[in-house]
Amino acid sequence: MNGAQLLIEMLIEKKIETLFGYPGGAVLPLYDALYDCDRIQHVLVRHEQAAVHAADGYARATGRPGVALVTSGPGATNAVTGIATAFMDSVPLIVLTGQVSTELIGLDSFQEVDIYGMTMPVTKHNYIVREIKELPRIIHEAFHVATTGRPGPVLIDLPKNVMNAEFTAAGDFSVQSSPPVIRGYQTDYFIDPADIQLAAERLNRAQRPLVLIGGGCIQGETPALLKEFAEQLGLPVASTLMGLGAFPSGHSLHLGMVGMHGTVAANRALQGADVVLCLGVRFSDRVTGNRKAFSPGSYKIQVDLDTSELNKNIPIDLAVTGSCADFLSGLRGQVQAAEHSAWDQQVMAWLKRPVKSSKGQDAKMTPQEVIGCIQKATAGDAIIATDVGQHQIWTATHYEFSEARSFLTSGGLGTMGYGLPAAIGAAVAFPDRHVVCITGDGSFQMNMQEIMTAVDHGLNVKVAIFKNGYLGMVRQWQQLFLGRRYSSVRISSPDFVALAASFGAHGFRARTLAEAEQIIELALHTEGLVVMEFDITEESNVYPIVPPGSSNQDMIVE
Repeated sequence: MNGAQLLIEMLIEKKIETLFGYPGGAVLPLYDALYDCDRIQHVLVRHEQAAVHAADGYARATGRPGVALVTSGPGATNAVTGIATAFMDSVPLIVLTGQVSTELIGLDSFQEVDIYGMTMPVTKHNYIVREIKELPRIIHEAFHVATTGRPGPVLIDLPKNVMNAEFTAAGDFSVQSSPPVIRGYQTDYFIDPADIQLAAERLNRAQRPLVLIGGGCIQGETPALLKEFAEQLGLPVASTLMGLGAFPSGHSLHLGMVGMHGTVAANRALQGADVVLCLGVRFSDRVTGNRKAFSPGSYKIQVDLDTSELNKNIPIDLAVTGSCADFLSGLRGQVQAAEHSAWDQQVMAWLKRPVKSSKGQDAKMTPQEVIGCIQKATAGDAIIATDVGQHQIWTATHYEFSEARSFLTSGGLGTMGYGLPAAIGAAVAFPDRHVVCITGDGSFQMNMQEIMTAVDHGLNVKVAIFKNGYLGMVRQWQQLFLGRRYSSVRISSPDFVALAASFGAHGFRARTLAEAEQIIELALHTEGLVVMEFDITEESNVYPIVPPGSSNQDMIVE
């Protein structure tokens, strides 16, 4: 067999069932090998960025690595935004890029770029396969690196002549079952029992305890252990954007999201706590606000798989390298339920404080009302993908996620255009589940060509577009912090209902709350992709909001 056929066989051995990709000259050998392969489904997207976003959505929803395949040159560079998105949010991906033949590398050949060098800052690791005999080792290592420790994207650059070369190595080419030995790469961390004991002692003495969870709590058995731990001890739980779903959003102990757009209860509790157990949290600037004023009186315990995240942004009192699941398991029996009545009453008072959202003079729907309709119609059991902007935050704060891996969003990079491709990836993985992409009229226009991908594959994706005629989050900042000097944020849109029909999809429009309830129910019972356009109040704002550079204590709440 040649290199391309060998690669396909190794992907099959790695139990890869789906590739998201777009063909081109440099990857023709791989697409020729796929012609005879009936064990891997290829999803043909309409843009390479969407291929990586779709693989990302597939990976986030399943916990298994997503795989994207793109050609060299512009195909590879179009994939960079998707790779960076996955890197920032620790998503396991294998990105296969075509490359010109090895003898042409460095000669400015047609559709040649140094994607290997270009993506070093936004991949967990990357490779260029220079000889066919290296391919089995590289594939084995790439999957190991992408899925172990702190997950992340791994890029493999595939020169065309290597994919055409004959593989003649003697013996079995099967991918090894044992983990590879990679110099300098360690994934198994031993948590010192003394650290667990110290954490338990601090939690037992705490008068105002809080558990803060992040994206590191999504994996494996961590959500179940977390729920058991919080319920047994009656500990309030706050979440970062990436941690939503790891603990049920509607749970009585859940305070909501922290940070720039966090809830009053979560931010006040974080600022007032005396012990904060931080699980899988990297303390980004959107979480901390003014770092010097972040939870100033608390003893902070940080648990993370990635040692580089410990003490990086916030000074930590007890830093522990290891998995959140192992740490929570170690705490079993060592932390006792205690009386925190004054703290519990204060937290409940914060929880009951509503955030006011008034209707505009035009009496259009509010985004919160539409999300409430989606919540009711799906019973909180859908996979929700979003783009980035106001709709993302409204979704994070008003949709009640009942389980891990049900919220797909670009947290670290903040990538507009992510939502629809990610929803496509989730729908490929779970064809029988409700998959809803909540987006804005600005974000949706970045990758709306992927409607055709969903239609071609008969995917059950429902798209809810909040149409307000603005790039809403940018407009809100211009309103609040730049004296309403609205510069280049007014955006026009096509007739999304007619657009959906032109792609062969279904399209519905709602201008009132009653119409919204009707079309959401209709959409969820309609096969295939459905675009729902909701005409919402133009200048709706996201509240609370912490002004840039301010403490989380200084929220603007209405």
